Formats: sequence, C-alpha cells, structure tokens
Amino acid sequence: MPTNNVQSIKESLIHKLQQPEDLVFKENHTKEKYMEVLYIKSISDEAVLLENVLKPFFEITSSKEFLDFLQSHPKASEYECEQKTIDVVMRGVAILFYQDFVFLFDCKMDRNNAVMDTTVETTIQGPQAGFSESLPVNLGLIRQRYPNVSLKVESTTVGNLSKTKVMILHDTKFVDPDTLKRVKKFLDAIDIDMFQTGEQLFDIIKKSNRALFPLMLVTERPDRVAVNLASGKVVLLVHGSSYAVILPTVMKDLMSSMEDIYQTYWIAKFLQILRYTAFNISMILPGLYVAVSSYNPELFRVHLAMSIAGSRTGIPYPSFVEVLLMLFMMELLTEASIRLPKAIGPTATTVGGLILGQSAAEAGLVSNIMIVIVSFVAISNFVVPINAFSFTIRVLKYFILLLATIFGLVGVVIGFFMLLAYMVKLDSFGEPFLTIIQSKPSKE
Repeated sequence: MPTNNVQSIKESLIHKLQQPEDLVFKENHTKEKYMEVLYIKSISDEAVLLENVLKPFFEITSSKEFLDFLQSHPKASEYECEQKTIDVVMRGVAILFYQDFVFLFDCKMDRNNAVMDTTVETTIQGPQAGFSESLPVNLGLIRQRYPNVSLKVESTTVGNLSKTKVMILHDTKFVDPDTLKRVKKFLDAIDIDMFQTGEQLFDIIKKSNRALFPLMLVTERPDRVAVNLASGKVVLLVHGSSYAVILPTVMKDLMSSMEDIYQTYWIAKFLQILRYTAFNISMILPGLYVAVSSYNPELFRVHLAMSIAGSRTGIPYPSFVEVLLMLFMMELLTEASIRLPKAIGPTATTVGGLILGQSAAEAGLVSNIMIVIVSFVAISNFVVPINAFSFTIRVLKYFILLLATIFGLVGVVIGFFMLLAYMVKLDSFGEPFLTIIQSKPSKE
C-alpha cells in the first residue's frame, strides 16, 4: 500500500541513522521513473542490490511494471514502522523510496557462509562438515539432515545492544512442551548487553545456579544436532556462532560421541565403557594414590609397595605435595598448549613435558611412579569427548584429592559419593542430570 509522507519518513530515517561514513544515499533517474536507495555499504551486498534492483530499474521502462516487479520480489517487503526499519537497515537491508512506496530490500552481506570442517569433535568415520558463522547456512545443514515437516523453527533476539538473532529448533512430535517453555522463558529472562555466541549461555546458567557440571551441550556437528532433534531436544542457533546449543543436556550426552553411531555395536559399547572408566580414573586416581601410599599401603602387593616406597626414597615432602606439584605442572602444560600458536604449540608442550618430568625425577622432587600416574590421569581426561565436561573433571579431582589427604581411603569414598549425590540433585531444564533414557511425549 502507498505510504503517506514518504519525504518525512526519509528525512527522519537519515536523521536517526546519524549519517555514518559508510551510509549510501543514491538517486536513480530515467525518463519515466525516479527512485532513491539508502543502505550501509559495509554490511550490504551491493552486487545483490545491483543485480536485483538497479539493473531492472533501468531495463524496465514502464513505472507501473517496475512497481509490480518490486511488490512481487521475494526479497522486498513494505515499510511498517520506523524503529523496525532502522533495526533492519543496521543489519544490511536497503531502503527503496519509489513513488509513494517505501520498500525494504534484503541484501545483507554474509561474509562467513563457508561450510567448515570439524576441528573439536573429530571422528574417524562419518560426516566431517561443521557449522559456519552464517545462520542461514547452519539452518540449511540441519534441514539437509533432518528433512521433516515437524521440524519447527522460531526466532528471537538476545542482547540489549547486539540484538543477536537466535533460532529455536525443535521437532513438534518429540519435544516435551514443558521443556520448550522453560527454554523460551530462560531466553526471555536473559539481560545482557552484548550476546555474541551460544557459549555465553554457560556463564548465564552458571550465575543462576553455580553448577559445577555443564547443563548444556555446545556442538559444531550438524549430524549430532539431527540426532538430538529426533530424541526430543531443543536446539539453539546463534547468529555469528559456528556452534549450536542443545538443551536439555544430561550426563550421557556429555559422554557420547558421534563415533558411537558410525561404529559396530560392540565397538561402540567398548568405547563407551572406556570413556566412563577414564572419567573415574581421572577423578579418583590422584586421591587414591595419596590415600593408599600414605594411609593404607597394606592394600598393595608386597613387591608393588616396596617399589613405590623405593621410588619415593629421597623425596623431601609428603605424597600429597608431590601430587599437587605434578598436577599443577600438567595444568600449566595443558593451558599452554591451548594458548600457544598452532605451529609451535604441540612441539613446545611435548618437549616441555618430557624435560620437566625427567628433570623433576632426577632432581628428587617427584618419584618416577608419580610421573606415570599424572600422565595416566591427563590421558584419561582427554578421552572425554566434550571439552566442557573434561574441564569440569580437571577441577573435581582436586576435591577428592583434598578429602584423601585429610581422611585417607575413607575420604576418597566419601568424596565420590558426595559428587554422585550432587549429580543426582542437578537438572537441566527439568531433565535430571543422570537420566539414562530421555522420556518423550506421546505421538498421539
């Protein structure tokens, strides 16, 4: 429909946009027609605007035919209100002033639309494509793997200043309505100025419940998202982020890898058992070593007890100080491997670990068996497939180590059951953290 006071709307918009340096206001003339175009060239794709608007403007002679062309174009929409128009212009939409009409033409520039390879959740078999930083591309990757009419896509914005677009995906046949309401309520309650990526939800959830364990799953794999949609989960896609957020998240999700789907049944079960074993080893082994070597050495066989006692000959401090020293060294090496440039990171940390471990043993600061135990703990920690969960395990082992230092073997048992009770208490958007099988609503 024609818009009243087109001139006043144009002047008001230019005034509200404050005429930045990259603002383009261009007049276009032919014998029969006159059109004005307003856009921000740094975020608008001028090639799309040229091909879809400017070329037809000069090729179509009739003003009525060009108006029909604009009204029928799928990328063009009519003016609704000033605030909404300003919001979309700041995201790359162009404004067309033609006759008594004001059109909004979608020509947003997408600089990060290339499909990326997985770098964090790698698998030997299966798809290797990962999400990009483009929201439409990520949605397309999911729809390719989940071509179901029951897949519902809703959108909202988060961030008082950033106004970041967030898409909410769920399968209406499988999703729990109560869980979906909790997720939407949680998003509506977020009060933050700049929201850049889904990983920021970790910090927001942490501030609300101080949980040690991650209660959401961040993934870069479209195939994992498709599998979780079929199990009734809610998925969040954030504009500008190459990761999707899966809610609710329970422990079995954090301990599962897409490798389980692409392997045979018994191999998958073996790998799952291996991960849970590594989880327990990484948490318990340092505290268990301190408890048994300092409080209950009779639990060892005679030859092993003598070997451990012999390796600790000349060590000037108790076993728990030795364990803390080596664990602290391993934490520093792990952090250094993350922060250093990729070209020198692996080499520097490998050489540093070998030299520090050997030098510490030769200097009599730590025993040889302690180096073996710390290496075993570090390798077990890296077996956990989700990084956020492996970081949690890195912290939890110090809690059990503290109790083992004070109470011995009893402290290890108490600490393990305290952590188990804590996990029983946790829930992720209404789903218990230790849920084995997520319940689905009836399909009827």
